[in-house]
Amino acid sequence: MDEKNLQMIMGLIMHSGDAKSYAMEAIQAAKTNDFAAAEVSLNEAKESLIKAHQSQTEMLTKEAQGDPIEVTLLTVHSQDHLMTSISFTDLAKEMVDLYKVINGR
Repeated sequence: MDEKNLQMIMGLIMHSGDAKSYAMEAIQAAKTNDFAAAEVSLNEAKESLIKAHQSQTEMLTKEAQGDPIEVTLLTVHSQDHLMTSISFTDLAKEMVDLYKVINGR
């Protein structure tokens, strides 16, 4: 695997992992009724997912142009990270909203 492909894959893993971490921070903030911090963390998660999607788009564009990336365990792992982070961030948004309802906000 060449350096450019490895950078795209690692970018996908890194930004997806960041998104999941920010989503967890949002849940933890909501648990302590710090909804301002929860919203900041959710916005950070969203920005990280945008960056992850940009890495994925680079990979897809490269393949569409006839230069596919070799599918390795690392490639599959990067896609798994992205999908997990998207689901986790969506769930975190719902949990923050639920904590708001529970606390009458």
